[in-house]
Amino acid sequence: MSPADSGYSAYFTVDTSEVLLVALYLRDCAGLQGTGLPALPPLLPPVRRAETRQLTKRVGGRAALRVEWEAWWHTLLAHRVGDAVLPLPPDFEALDGMAALKALLRAHFGTAMAWAAERCAEYALRVGSRGADSMDRLLARIIQECELELGRPARPFTLEVVELPLVGQRAWWVEPDTLLMCQDLFDDEVSLRSYVEPVIRALV
Repeated sequence: MSPADSGYSAYFTVDTSEVLLVALYLRDCAGLQGTGLPALPPLLPPVRRAETRQLTKRVGGRAALRVEWEAWWHTLLAHRVGDAVLPLPPDFEALDGMAALKALLRAHFGTAMAWAAERCAEYALRVGSRGADSMDRLLARIIQECELELGRPARPFTLEVVELPLVGQRAWWVEPDTLLMCQDLFDDEVSLRSYVEPVIRALV
């Protein structure tokens, strides 16, 4: 999706993320729900859990897999999500030093990529069906409302909104400038505003 601008110095983007989708697929596939910060709910549609014992027993087992996934997740969210690098075969260089996670991805790369591609395609259709009441317009409206309330233009800030197919209707602010959001949250404007408005106020 193209970036949106409030008309002042506020700049935000709204999109999904193939890299985060693959990471969360591996999390759910390995049964590592509750791992990482923020600890996001399970994916929709649910991912079938796979046996990881044989894959990882020579490289630290399940404990190492959990630690490595958490480290990868932290790295993905420490920078702009849109710039994240997807680990690619044959060497999966983005995961160097994470032998257990590499083994898991190597075994499930094809299914993880296919699953993520399907979700990205569904997201594109979902965004198209929103029409004039898009997430971009809603966020711009919230920013403008905060500017009117404060009596001044917004301070310069950026906000990256990443919508994901997760159970529930929630959002998580990853400071300083990332908002992870369940895709279904858009369908409930009251709930969406309850998560988004405090973040916007803190930024403007």
